[in-house]
Amino acid sequence: MRTRQILCPTDFSETASHALRYAIEMANFYHVGFRLLHVVDQAYGNENYQILTITPEELAKSMEDAAAEKMQQLLSGLESELTIETVIRRGSLVEQILEEAEENDVGMIVMASHGRTGFSHLLHTNIAEGVANGAKCPVLVVK
Repeated sequence: MRTRQILCPTDFSETASHALRYAIEMANFYHVGFRLLHVVDQAYGNENYQILTITPEELAKSMEDAAAEKMQQLLSGLESELTIETVIRRGSLVEQILEEAEENDVGMIVMASHGRTGFSHLLHTNIAEGVANGAKCPVLVVK
């Protein structure tokens, strides 16, 4: 961990910003690289229904463009000497976070938990739990 990058997935939420502060602090402390990741969910649709005015590919591309803009806004507000690499991937959140971590041999993943409990926890996929269970490196989940 002490010589390998830190990966910080973000959905641009307040909780994710809180996790980002932890990730930057740790990267500064260990003097390691830093990767900021946003995953765009794969857009689904059937052109035969003729409900969509754009194709799923065009929708995904516009979502990636919006994410890139948000990523730049987020970076401009950070006060850090770190070189921060930004990555935007498309697909399943858990799968893409784990792939990014493995492909880049990250030393730690620092991510937010939205803290759902009870019925809400049952209805929504717990991304942090999926990442923590599947990662080959330590995962710090921040509330």
